[in-house]
Amino acid sequence: MLSAIHPLTDASSIAPAAGQPLAALSLAIDHSDPALWPLPAARPIGTAAVAQTGGGLALAARLVGLLGAFLLGLFEGVAIAARMAWDTWWALVLGFTITGAVQEFVAEERLTDYLGDDGWREIGYGTVFGASSSSCSFSAVATTRTLFTKGASAAASLGAFQFASTDLVLELALVVTILLGWQFAAAEIVGGLVAVAVVAVVYRRFVPESWVDRARTHARALEEIECATCGMAAEPTDADTVVREFDGERRYFCCGGCRGAYDPGDDREAVTAGPALLEADRWRAATANAIREWDMLWRDIALGFLIAGLLAALVPTAWWTALFGVGAEGTVLRSVSNVVLGAVVGVVTFLCSVGNVPFAVVLWDNGVSFGGVLAFIFADLLILPLVRTYRRYYGTRMALAIFVAFFLAAVVAGLVVEFVFGGLGLVPAHSAAGGSASGTFTTLFNVVATPILAIQVYVALDPEQRVRLGNRLAPHVAGVLYHAHKALERVAYALEDRGLE
Repeated sequence: MLSAIHPLTDASSIAPAAGQPLAALSLAIDHSDPALWPLPAARPIGTAAVAQTGGGLALAARLVGLLGAFLLGLFEGVAIAARMAWDTWWALVLGFTITGAVQEFVAEERLTDYLGDDGWREIGYGTVFGASSSSCSFSAVATTRTLFTKGASAAASLGAFQFASTDLVLELALVVTILLGWQFAAAEIVGGLVAVAVVAVVYRRFVPESWVDRARTHARALEEIECATCGMAAEPTDADTVVREFDGERRYFCCGGCRGAYDPGDDREAVTAGPALLEADRWRAATANAIREWDMLWRDIALGFLIAGLLAALVPTAWWTALFGVGAEGTVLRSVSNVVLGAVVGVVTFLCSVGNVPFAVVLWDNGVSFGGVLAFIFADLLILPLVRTYRRYYGTRMALAIFVAFFLAAVVAGLVVEFVFGGLGLVPAHSAAGGSASGTFTTLFNVVATPILAIQVYVALDPEQRVRLGNRLAPHVAGVLYHAHKALERVAYALEDRGLE
């Protein structure tokens, strides 16, 4: 039986061979094999034909084989997702920790003072401030709206700040380096700067000032209950919304992470040096910011890994080749088509900036061009939920302008890195990407990062939550210590029996 489906399996395994479509399993079965089809004749009943007993058993065996191959593919996909998550775990912890600290020591209220004009200096400030902020796409959009309504120019806020806050942040660069390699990380930075320049030109040259004024008026007139920390909508009827009172005034938070990161005294001045950098409450707030990032992004990140793993295991290479194979290899047509299609795929994936990197690995492993992969990563601000948010914040006309600006930026940036890095010989082979840290270093970094995250979670909890957590964990910790003590005693007795002390 298995010999009939051997084209889809490795010689030593019943797992689907790489690049073979599971959907073609039924076509790959040898219908001429008498062991499978002992009774080929069928007895017609009306317009239908029912196979005889032997044929029915063969059909059942084929369906069982299909189900088994599919389940093996699922297991393989989950294993791939787990491996990618393991490889990037320490980088995510480090990136979110640094992001939380930057958010605490850089005052958002002062950013508008630097972003009021649409000159290149203001666009540069927007890029730097964006790269130092949250990597959550939704949080970046909400922060951008706050800056825009307070007077920041469209080019500096809707363009530079918003793009940089999702595609030029540290955690994204770390994950790209680990999963795709340093060449992709360098291309992300170069391409990101090109993309910022593109959106700046679009807003400065092609978006009328009347559109900007109307969008600002629309955003200022929008009445909704907002999260006191990140500015996203926080409807009181939403199950995730947290309501608290501070000095007799009610505050709404879109999630528990934002509640933990909120500080009623947030109007204090930002510091970059001096004794204030060592204040415990500031670092406690920085830790709460990091946990807020996790709270906003962990679902997207986990979903991104899972989708990427399943696609890598179940979708055949031939399908990706058919989708991205327009034009001959190495031609301009192939480069342009891959970049455009990469951006289009980015629009429909519904993944955030960090969560779509595993998907980018799948695209690269299946032959998508260097620039096409980068265009896909840069299209994270074009997913449909964010486009709906643009429309709600700024109106239909400005939402369309934002979409066009970011789409052009992704396509142009992808083409630039394709030709520049290709001309410099910096495009890696498809088989050589990734693997920036060895397995030993990855394990060591993860062992260090895990307790750091656990400490951050504990620090970010409210005092009553810490008490409840301590009461729950105390018996388990005591049990672990007791069994560890007993194990050490047995080891000591065994060594003593052998004459060792």
